[in-house]
Amino acid sequence: MSRYVTTPIFYVNAAPHLGHAYTVIASDVFARHWRQRGEDVFFLTGTDEHGEPVALAAEKLGMTPKALADQNAVHFQTLGPRLGASEDFFIRTSDPRHVERVQEILTRVKDNGFVAEGTYEGWYCPRCADFKTESEIVDGNRCPIHKIELTREQEQNWFFKLSEFEDRLKALFDGQPDFVLPQRFANEARAFIDRGLHDVSLSRSKLTWGVPVPWDPEQVFYVWWDALLNYVTALSFAREGEDLTDRFWPATFQVIGKDILKFHAIYWPALLMAAGLEVPRHILIHGFLLMKDASGEETKMSKSLGNVLDPFEIIDQYGSDALRFYLLREVSFGQDGGVSVDGFVTRYESELANEFGNLASRSIAMVRRYLGGELPAGVAADPAITAELDPIAATVAEHIDAGAPSAALDAVWQGVRRLNRYVEESAPWTLSKDDAKRAELETVLVTLIAGVRSTAVLLHPFIPVAVEKLLAALGTPDVSLDGATVGAVPVSAVEELAPLFPKAS
Repeated sequence: MSRYVTTPIFYVNAAPHLGHAYTVIASDVFARHWRQRGEDVFFLTGTDEHGEPVALAAEKLGMTPKALADQNAVHFQTLGPRLGASEDFFIRTSDPRHVERVQEILTRVKDNGFVAEGTYEGWYCPRCADFKTESEIVDGNRCPIHKIELTREQEQNWFFKLSEFEDRLKALFDGQPDFVLPQRFANEARAFIDRGLHDVSLSRSKLTWGVPVPWDPEQVFYVWWDALLNYVTALSFAREGEDLTDRFWPATFQVIGKDILKFHAIYWPALLMAAGLEVPRHILIHGFLLMKDASGEETKMSKSLGNVLDPFEIIDQYGSDALRFYLLREVSFGQDGGVSVDGFVTRYESELANEFGNLASRSIAMVRRYLGGELPAGVAADPAITAELDPIAATVAEHIDAGAPSAALDAVWQGVRRLNRYVEESAPWTLSKDDAKRAELETVLVTLIAGVRSTAVLLHPFIPVAVEKLLAALGTPDVSLDGATVGAVPVSAVEELAPLFPKAS
């Protein structure tokens, strides 16, 4: 089966932050898990380099938009590797190949009868690069996201006939209830459609930094249409000499933040319909990461308030696995949730270092101490533990396919905790003192190592660096889910394992 997962492409008018990291990490977990299942996977991320926000930021810096894009795109290109992400391609919308493909698709939309010329007047947010409807405006005439005053704009533009897709979009939401996940965001998008859809600007006449409209070179395409199309255009040139569109489109999961729901859940499927292309399988929405203060109050992260959790500082001190684990463990994916430095340290020490890292280290250490580092052949794991751990793999797959990585991680962590209880219940240090209990000791240690290995395989999408170190010490580097059950891949010998999650100095 082919699987295609995308992040939104990120504006280059500012540096990467925790929200960008969160989206990339979640998307990577899906991609890694599906690869473990032997599926054909493509994972796309990139940068959104056109439009007014970039042009305004460049103007303030005395730079050209292209120079700013070139300068800042590098920071996002290095984001994935810093996070341990495994993206297959990084698209930049200033790429001439993307520009050409956008022009081709939007010309097809026009030829299909869904583009008309007209005059637009309305309230506009330059930071969103979006015209706001009356129902979206808050506090008089402010943007609901950025809280800045909106400007009144009037332009002679080309319009996309969004209104003609109202019934087709309703049919999409009714016929494919899981098109947008979680469900409450589907309800929000459907409510927007039910209020009535109006035609929207396809082009801008007051901007020059964008994709030129082929049939009207005095205008450029509105940045959102250019940006949305990256999900399709990238497949046509991501691999030299090969078009991957038929192989991977439609996308399995398009992972986005809730602030861009309207564009992805309404504009995007309508545009695809107009172009004669299939809509994605699922638009998967995550909430906002909020910063917890000392009293536990949650507020939006803000550099001006000095309450930003810097992902790069965490990675430098604790490693990428720690950040990946914390974000998906602390905040239930799809919900808003609070994060904090103290909360991170607590999770790192209590769960990663103590519950998982210590479980792995002490299990290997006991095999080395009591069995000389070698596990006896022909000894089966405790069937009671096997019966508890083996169903976790199917549960994880079910949660991943439902777009719920936090629930998948929680399911695996129940296995980690069960193994820790098993250590205390079986007390191998006591068994080791009685030669008559040698067989029982061997069963316990075989069970522990087999359980640790199977659990590690399930954790690989979440904490790949630590898992690969652990599996190397067990002599079983394969992370395929075929081997995710207890005892599926026997371990014959173990090597010394350095602490997977050392306490920070």
